[in-house]
Amino acid sequence: MVTQRPRRSPRLDKKQVVETALRLLNEAGLDGLTLRAIAKELNVQAPALYWHFKNKQELLDEMATEMYRRMVDAPGAAAGADWRERLLAANRGLRAALLSYRDGAKVFSGSRFTGTLHAVEMERTLTLFTEAGFTLAQAVRATSTAYAYTIGFVTEEQGVQPLPGERREGYDMEERARRMADFPLSAAAGAEIFEDYERHFEEGLGLIVAGVEARYGIG
Repeated sequence: MVTQRPRRSPRLDKKQVVETALRLLNEAGLDGLTLRAIAKELNVQAPALYWHFKNKQELLDEMATEMYRRMVDAPGAAAGADWRERLLAANRGLRAALLSYRDGAKVFSGSRFTGTLHAVEMERTLTLFTEAGFTLAQAVRATSTAYAYTIGFVTEEQGVQPLPGERREGYDMEERARRMADFPLSAAAGAEIFEDYERHFEEGLGLIVAGVEARYGIG
């Protein structure tokens, strides 16, 4: 018996699906984002989405690509920026973009970009680094390390604050300090781990830039 694939809805296109998915992501989070929920929002049957995406991972890949597309449209490093300024601007922009979506870092991490838009910025960055004196391998390692730091930092940040101004239960610092009273340094460290994320991100990113400069001797 041959099973026919559902007809594509004339009202449905890939961009519409992705935009709806990103909007629902903020409401339900990654775990609650299902093809069924997206289809319901679009007023179509769930199988209609399979014309555009074979599975949820393909959808996540396209969502990450759209997130990246919106990120590069935002102001970045100024023209003439050196490698340090570009590394700082790129990762500040990445963090800001990820924080715009509930579970943004989880969606972005491990997803495969569609198309070659990301290669445009990658080529510019690698050109800037190699012209500054980095080997290609060093440029890749420096930029990849900063990228991994930002993804990991925001993943942890969103575990506490899923969206700006929203905080999960269980991260009250006074209650944590009381519970860990027998471990005074660990208790006091709570404020350095679970609060003031902006300052802590900047300090960590600065450490990476300084480390890259020290490790490769390129000032």
